[in-house]
Amino acid sequence: MIIVQSCEQKINKVETIKFSDLDDIILNSQNEYLVVNFWATWCAPCVKELPQFDKLLDQHQEKGLKVVLVSFDFVEKLETKVIPFIEKKQIKSEVVLLDETDYNSFINKIDPSWSGAIPATLMINKRTGKRVFFEKEFKEGELEDAFNTVIN
Repeated sequence: MIIVQSCEQKINKVETIKFSDLDDIILNSQNEYLVVNFWATWCAPCVKELPQFDKLLDQHQEKGLKVVLVSFDFVEKLETKVIPFIEKKQIKSEVVLLDETDYNSFINKIDPSWSGAIPATLMINKRTGKRVFFEKEFKEGELEDAFNTVIN
């Protein structure tokens, strides 16, 4: 685990995890709402939508929202690409780096409709069991609208 100190003195931990760890986060999160976004520093649409996730977290954290940003960058790029990116963008959401090379082994476990393309986002309402998957870039305002359909 590598700790990142942002300009706001908030400490972010970037953990390298396997799919089994991510599956554990998804299944056992104690938060009422969980949003898991799959992205990479090299994916322009992913990078463009990232600020919306921090905004969503700011607006709904008190309601029990947890946001996990799952990076698909190579593990070797953690210190040279991912951490500098998080620092520069001052990301507040939890960031993990997925250490997997066989994406086909888990994409259907996230959602059977997922082709494996990113950005992609899974939203879960733990209270109702509602689970919604989006394989798309969220334009401004769309993430909030999608989240509202999951929590209502």
